Amino acid sequence: AVVSTQSTGAGVLFEDIFDVKDVDPNGKQFDRVSRLFCESESFKMDLILDVNTMIYPVILRDKFRLLLATTLQEDGAPDDGSYTASLEGTRADTFEYVMYGRIYRIEGDDFADSNAILSAYISYGGLLMRLKGAANNLHGMEVGQTVYLLMKKLAF
Repeated sequence: AVVSTQSTGAGVLFEDIFDVKDVDPNGKQFDRVSRLFCESESFKMDLILDVNTMIYPVILRDKFRLLLATTLQEDGAPDDGSYTASLEGTRADTFEYVMYGRIYRIEGDDFADSNAILSAYISYGGLLMRLKGAANNLHGMEVGQTVYLLMKKLAF
């Protein structure tokens, strides 16, 4: 089940709990980055995500909450994408790892089909993400849109 009720408001594109199923299955390509292969618990979405494991170590079987949002503001107010350390009371406060990126591709089946499978591709300064699953879980995402990724590991 989705954990938080506080952040499921304005500006949230997607939120779920993910299980890390594999890490770097094709070998480690970069010293400080690992590619995670994950599955979400509630919506059965597949996630491939590059994470800077030097600053945020993630290992096999870790569980984490992932939130994709268009803004860090809890009320959904848009921001300009620049980080200010003096910002208080943002969504980032309850997470451990935050990245800012842009959706560069959405591909998949016909959008009109309720059983359609879509993939959204997001680049966070070269760290890549693919979120794949039912199209109705990816509504609100558009190519060119800027997106915050927020992660927090869960104890289990």
